[in-house]
Amino acid sequence: MKVRLLLLAAIALLNLPGCAEREQKLLKKAGSDASMWSVSEAANPGFKAAGWAPGDRASWEAQIRRRNQAQNDYSR
Repeated sequence: MKVRLLLLAAIALLNLPGCAEREQKLLKKAGSDASMWSVSEAANPGFKAAGWAPGDRASWEAQIRRRNQAQNDYSR
């Protein structure tokens, strides 16, 4: 009986850290120097949308508007 109780207590103590929340720290600097419509070196050209010219803000905003309108159920 004592062994069983001791074993259950040991299991409970080993599982206790799983119930705690770890501290979350921001490792990277918040924000970016690049604008949203500019192209990064890591960008995959396969994901480039048709009608969007890299570095052009107006074409980027038009592409976002077109993409949002395609998701609008009222315009279908």
